[in-house]
Amino acid sequence: MHKNIWHPFTIIKDAAEPLKVKSGKGAYLTLEDGRQVLDCISSWWVNLHGHAHPDIAKAIYEQAQQLEHVIFAGFTHDPAEQLAELITDELPKKLNRVFFSDNGSTAVEVGMKVAYQYWKNLGQDRKTFICFEGAYHGDTLGAMSAGDRSTFTEVFKDWLFDVEVIPYPETWIGDTERAKKEDAVIDQLELLLDEHPEKYAGILMEPLVQGAGGMRMCSEEFLQKVHWSNRQFDTLLLFDEVMTGFGRTGDYFACKRAQVEPDIICLSKGITGGFMPLSVTVCSDEIYESFNSSDPIKTFWHGHSYTANPLGCAAGIASWKLLKENEATFKGMEAWHLEQFTKLEGHPRLEKFRVKGTIAAFDLKNDEETGYFNSVAKRIKEECVDQGLLLRPLGNVLYLMPPYCLTKPELEGIYEKIGELV
Repeated sequence: MHKNIWHPFTIIKDAAEPLKVKSGKGAYLTLEDGRQVLDCISSWWVNLHGHAHPDIAKAIYEQAQQLEHVIFAGFTHDPAEQLAELITDELPKKLNRVFFSDNGSTAVEVGMKVAYQYWKNLGQDRKTFICFEGAYHGDTLGAMSAGDRSTFTEVFKDWLFDVEVIPYPETWIGDTERAKKEDAVIDQLELLLDEHPEKYAGILMEPLVQGAGGMRMCSEEFLQKVHWSNRQFDTLLLFDEVMTGFGRTGDYFACKRAQVEPDIICLSKGITGGFMPLSVTVCSDEIYESFNSSDPIKTFWHGHSYTANPLGCAAGIASWKLLKENEATFKGMEAWHLEQFTKLEGHPRLEKFRVKGTIAAFDLKNDEETGYFNSVAKRIKEECVDQGLLLRPLGNVLYLMPPYCLTKPELEGIYEKIGELV
């Protein structure tokens, strides 16, 4: 460990020496000792197009020579306006108002604050959010409050506000109980909304895939049912697409794949192709207009020093162009995963195979309790580098989320090596 660095999500006493990365190119990272490893998880899910992509690097370089940053209160600039137009053109039609911030946790925090204040601006005191078991929305206090209570939040439990929590009907290939689980959750959701319609500011969820919760996946039909319930009981639907956005689930956004229109959507991670920290929270015109007042109390008093940073926006524009060029890849990768599943199906230590777009996952069975602290994760992280792979299991859940520059033969090679690891 470097004497001056404190690494995230790391049990310091037990941590192995971190691997030093010297460079990246495409889907590969080169370590200090010369070994190359294939980045199977897009470096914490942010790298869409491969490392050091020249188009994004060039866009940042050219923007840095023109304008590196400017205060975004009272000022604007072309990169922010262009990126906002590109994103909203691909989102459901009513999502038109873009609020910039810096990271996924903050994008969710902004979304929750906007939802809460929206009702305040309408003269209604709606304080509570309906959230889902297993959720992860970030590490700021509001985002933690909306997420699953666990070891990660235990220290701060006295600081967190209460939310209503309902089950998440996770499913997998061959799950015969899917519809039954979904209907039970919808019944519970509608009971809450029916009994206290004036209580709830919104329903907050990770659509189609819960990321840090274990790559738990739900169906498109379930999202449609949640959307229907949301509309019947007049509350707001918030989608945390920090991870699922920008092609990850096989369409530009999970809401598009499910043909659902949320009221607020939170986006980050892949927005700049993994080059710069940036996020956006997008809401409907109706929500935006509730803040359109000369009364200071109705203003959204929120901002960040690097809001709409021009370098980040320039990276976002370049990444979006690459996303359009690679549409066939991120829309076709689900079929690649399904084809490779046949090599591992039937293995006695693997179960619950599941896939959404570019994201594939399955559970590893052992004698320990399932969850983040299952020791199999540590073993795989240590041994996978010797196989030339970067994997970071979520406990006993092994998943793949590769960049879109990955070739089909490379994906085949990953699955072969996973078979050897297992």
